[in-house]
Amino acid sequence: MNEIALSPAVRRLDNGLTVVLAPDPSVPIVAVNLWYAVGSRDEREGETGLAHLFEHMMFQGSANVPKGAHFAFVESAGGSMNASTWFDRTNYFETMPAHCLDLALWLESDRMGWLLPALDQEKLDNQRDVVRNEKRQVYDNRPYGDSQERIQALLFPPGHPYRHTVIGSMEDLGAATLEDVERFFRSYYTPGNAVLTLAGDFAPDDALDRVRRYFGEIPRGAPPPPVPEAAAGGSVPGGPRLERVRAAVPLPRVYAALRIPAFTDPAFPVADVAASVLGDGRASRLYRRLVRERRIAKDASAHAYPLVTGGSFMVVRATGLAETDPELLEEAVGAELDALGRVTAEEVDRAVARTGTALLRMVEGTGTRADLLSMYQSLFGDASRLAGEIGRLRAVGPREVEAFASSSLGPGNRVVVTYIPEAA
Repeated sequence: MNEIALSPAVRRLDNGLTVVLAPDPSVPIVAVNLWYAVGSRDEREGETGLAHLFEHMMFQGSANVPKGAHFAFVESAGGSMNASTWFDRTNYFETMPAHCLDLALWLESDRMGWLLPALDQEKLDNQRDVVRNEKRQVYDNRPYGDSQERIQALLFPPGHPYRHTVIGSMEDLGAATLEDVERFFRSYYTPGNAVLTLAGDFAPDDALDRVRRYFGEIPRGAPPPPVPEAAAGGSVPGGPRLERVRAAVPLPRVYAALRIPAFTDPAFPVADVAASVLGDGRASRLYRRLVRERRIAKDASAHAYPLVTGGSFMVVRATGLAETDPELLEEAVGAELDALGRVTAEEVDRAVARTGTALLRMVEGTGTRADLLSMYQSLFGDASRLAGEIGRLRAVGPREVEAFASSSLGPGNRVVVTYIPEAA
């Protein structure tokens, strides 16, 4: 079978809100997933970190929901919820018992339409401190924590929307005023810049009426500012780049990153399969060669990021053993990238099967299915495109992977960040 059995209905309210309806009466739950088309890519120089900060601000209460009550309401109803910020989007999601759909819709609509009356300086200062602590824990005080920041700075030229990390600059966050935050909300948190997906046990017409009841009176708002320009495709500026970092890390580790086509490019499924051949599972090339055969690494992986603004990137990672020479590990990772110019049908078939299986597992989960539908509607303008993703993966063969490797994985399109333990 080359298609996922999904046929979501897409509707649009008069105020511009896109609604994706994917009923599934087999489970007594409903997932509510709200994607806003704003992420770190939309931040201007001097204003980085606002998208992620706003994820935090959205849980600080709105006109009719007290601070902290969003979590309390959802959890007391037996549901779960969270949010995340990424390069191209910010999303908010709840999974509820089916009869609690109204509660989730009310909570999300209240903060979309009536957040600003509850916003104040105290909440901004408090959440700014929370984000600073998050950066210390995740980036500054964790081994290899600054790897993403180093990779992005090498991969993308100044001014590119993906050059800075999602969490942004603490200096920029410190300089953000309440007026800056309010302006950011008015610019991006509008019905016309959002996709609301419902998946689970509901009647579509009834659910759409409920969505209209809660979201219909929210003003459309102005169109969001254009995304900062990013040249389509392209390779690493200045050719191959290498950075060696001596740090308080337990083991040597090599990150190799490469510019690849955007998620919306027809070539992305090839990049995804190539990444799986390289580093998905214990039968992948990196694991087999570096961990099992040469025994110079304890783990190895590769991942293609599904990003859409002017291209995307792939990251290959290998963690050495205590006695591994970091330069040897660099050479070994580079050799496996070079060797992908020749692949077997068996390798590609395995990679397609693993990638497709991972996608099917996400579709099986009600919450993750809703998130995927929001993703495809937001990035492609077509939620039903998800149904054909398995077919696009299965169309990838050895010739396509070899051609991709020749055009995108060569030394001239690589950046390498190598961590060397201070004690080495």
